[in-house]
Amino acid sequence: MTARVTRSVLRRARQRRRWAVEGAAVLACLVVLISYLGTRSGSDPDDGQSGPDGRYAGAARSPGLPAADGRTGEAGPATPGLRPRQRPPSPEPTPSASEPAPPPVKPGAPTLSVSRGEMPAAVDLTVAGTRDWVHWGERGSRSTSRKRSGSGEITDAGGTGRRVGWDGNQEYVRWSDGTPERSTNGSSNGVYTCGAGNGFSLAVAGNGEPRTVQLYGGIWMARGRLEARLSTGGPASTVRLEDPYTSQSAQFTIRFTLPKGARLLLNWTVEKVFTPHCGNVGLQAVAVR
Repeated sequence: MTARVTRSVLRRARQRRRWAVEGAAVLACLVVLISYLGTRSGSDPDDGQSGPDGRYAGAARSPGLPAADGRTGEAGPATPGLRPRQRPPSPEPTPSASEPAPPPVKPGAPTLSVSRGEMPAAVDLTVAGTRDWVHWGERGSRSTSRKRSGSGEITDAGGTGRRVGWDGNQEYVRWSDGTPERSTNGSSNGVYTCGAGNGFSLAVAGNGEPRTVQLYGGIWMARGRLEARLSTGGPASTVRLEDPYTSQSAQFTIRFTLPKGARLLLNWTVEKVFTPHCGNVGLQAVAVR
């Protein structure tokens, strides 16, 4: 009898301990849940959770956004009015964000563009110069050949340095509508001038219509500079050709529009020489269409 009473008392004691443990566990879970809910309800936008735009702000500062002391990261200065770690709002796309289209060029307004390319092995001046053309050096340094019945738009304005004629150009020119030489099947002649600062000055008249000028020139152990500008002012352009070791030829293309009475001004000069033995710029022909 005494043994049965003792076992019953022990079972009830174990049951009470189990209930106590389970109750303590439930209470601990409630405390954790209440603490978590209290933290969520009281969080600030700056605590590393979601920013005002709903994106994750992150606990670490991104490069370029301001630190708490106002200093900046690698990507740029702080944006006024932003708190630490707060992202700047994304700009709304608007049509004004794109580059505005350049205003249209008025008819007859002065324009100018210059480019450089390789000179062809053979140039037909009759084809290239439908309005006018001039060739230098066919019969010596002072001789010129022109388009017969041409417009006369090309003017040789002189230049500096002594002109020398020669017949060693690698590229040839030909024509069938010239004067005083009516035609030639292939001429390697041209003129050149030596020394830094020396060169040729040319002019081409405008008449309000777009014009294309081809200048065929070269250099020998020098750097040549072609300057193009308008007598009316406005656009100007400079293109260079250089070879420190040997000779090189080029075709310069100048496109312009000028009112009648105004002129395109071209200066083809030696900018630098790479030899004491007559580093130079050379000139074969100019054609206009």
